[in-house]
Amino acid sequence: MANKYKRVLLKLSGESLMGEQGFGIEPSMIRHYAHQIKALHEEGVQIAIVIGGGNIFRGLQAAESGIDRVQGDYMGMMATVINGMALQSALEKVGVYTRLVTAIEMKQIAEPYIRRRAIRHLEKNRVVIFSAGTGSPYFTTDSAAALRANEIKADVILKGTRVDGVYSADPEKDPTAKKFDTISFAQVISMGLGVMDMTAFTICQENNLPIIVFDINDHDNLLKIVKGEPIGTLVEG
Repeated sequence: MANKYKRVLLKLSGESLMGEQGFGIEPSMIRHYAHQIKALHEEGVQIAIVIGGGNIFRGLQAAESGIDRVQGDYMGMMATVINGMALQSALEKVGVYTRLVTAIEMKQIAEPYIRRRAIRHLEKNRVVIFSAGTGSPYFTTDSAAALRANEIKADVILKGTRVDGVYSADPEKDPTAKKFDTISFAQVISMGLGVMDMTAFTICQENNLPIIVFDINDHDNLLKIVKGEPIGTLVEG
């Protein structure tokens, strides 16, 4: 069965790396993701990844501790580099070639972001991990995912979450919440559903880039999505 998607951008939250911990990186979670990504890679799918940093530091909440917003956002970007390094190490342990790319230059540990070079890595079947967000404050890693996905001409953004799709309300709080199999960009905006932040969402809407929101903790989901199975919620149109 042919793959539906040839090039994907996988968006992972930093919090998902915590597992049952309240902070940091749970080793079993990073191994879990590495094995899922390896299975996808073995299918010949070109994979780019953007990972958040909320398990280490949240820029938006830094103001509460008296840290300047811009400074806090840069600290959050550094957290995504730490997570990117951890994921790179886990992937290479299972035999997947990777490139860690950063929007803030730190040549000792990662390549600077150059669009054409990143695309070339994907064409050579290397997994590319984009870190340090967009390199600018006031933008989330959701925005970085939307921006990079469009720049590399990804077929779809795969947003891995703790829930199995987009609901009419928070399913962890409201048992009557209805799950959508497909939903349009306009419906998400009119209903105020938190698929991605508005900047990221607008970038995807303007460029007709579909988003699939799915449960990342089910280890078969990534492969099923790439094969075209209706997993999670497809946001398009």
